Amino acid sequence: MKTRPVLLGLMLAVLVAAPTAQAERIDHHKGLPANTLEEAVTNFSKYNHKLAAILEQDSLSPEDMDQIHRLTYTLENALEKLHTELGELAETLEELHVASETGQFDKALQSGRDYLETARKVID
Repeated sequence: MKTRPVLLGLMLAVLVAAPTAQAERIDHHKGLPANTLEEAVTNFSKYNHKLAAILEQDSLSPEDMDQIHRLTYTLENALEKLHTELGELAETLEELHVASETGQFDKALQSGRDYLETARKVID
């Protein structure tokens, strides 16, 4: 029966120490914001180039791993904004699609213009 209190004590020690060890091991960063689609596209392109440069090596150092870790925050912010904006863009494209097949000339004109205005931020 003595092993049960010892086991409980060890489990408690691990639970208390785990968050502290985790906090010491990983530094969290905010990364660059992507408040607009233009910022997201710029950051996505720039930080993917930085990541590619690091990954061209045959092996990675601890410093490379830290740099990759930091880059991913900005990339995650950019991807989140791109996901949101491109989801809305898909809805606008669908409006254009439906308007074109149902003969809604004014709606097609407006939806098409709205679509291109946003799409050009990504492709131009």
